[in-house]
Amino acid sequence: MNSFEIIKTVRVTEKGTRQSDKYNQFTVVADRRANKSEIRHAVQELFKVKVIKINTLNVRGKARRNRTPFAGRAPNWKKAIVTLRKEDKITLT
Repeated sequence: MNSFEIIKTVRVTEKGTRQSDKYNQFTVVADRRANKSEIRHAVQELFKVKVIKINTLNVRGKARRNRTPFAGRAPNWKKAIVTLRKEDKITLT
């Protein structure tokens, strides 16, 4: 897998914004098959930053029902919380 397949998107939420300001941590959505070292390499290559630590967790998809009698399910996904050096920052525009 290349870096663009491993890192799908950066999650921008209120909690993530507070984490980025206080702890210099950013939340990314990663491919479910990727491990920590692959995620570290992909983030460093794509954003040109130095990664100190990575925490990963698998998030289960929620049950969904959109005005139908049939229940569905949102897909499962992997969340990676990436801690960067003090000097580095990911700019999201």
